[in-house]
Amino acid sequence: MNKSKPDDRRDNVDKIQRNIDNTIANYRETEDMIRNSVSNKQKNDLQEKNERREQSIKNMRREIKDEALDKRNGNIK
Repeated sequence: MNKSKPDDRRDNVDKIQRNIDNTIANYRETEDMIRNSVSNKQKNDLQEKNERREQSIKNMRREIKDEALDKRNGNIK
């Protein structure tokens, strides 16, 4: 029988922040691609992708706040 690993959330904030940083970098690269794009379809596709990234960033920032609150309240050891 496999034992599940205990939930180790100590570095979640760091991991989430790295994901935010990477997503922002990808967002900026895509903005450059949009400016240099010739096709309207390509521009629209890239803009939609960045809209999803914006939502992801908002969600990750909310998750960081939740993790920090849990840590402050002693729920993460």
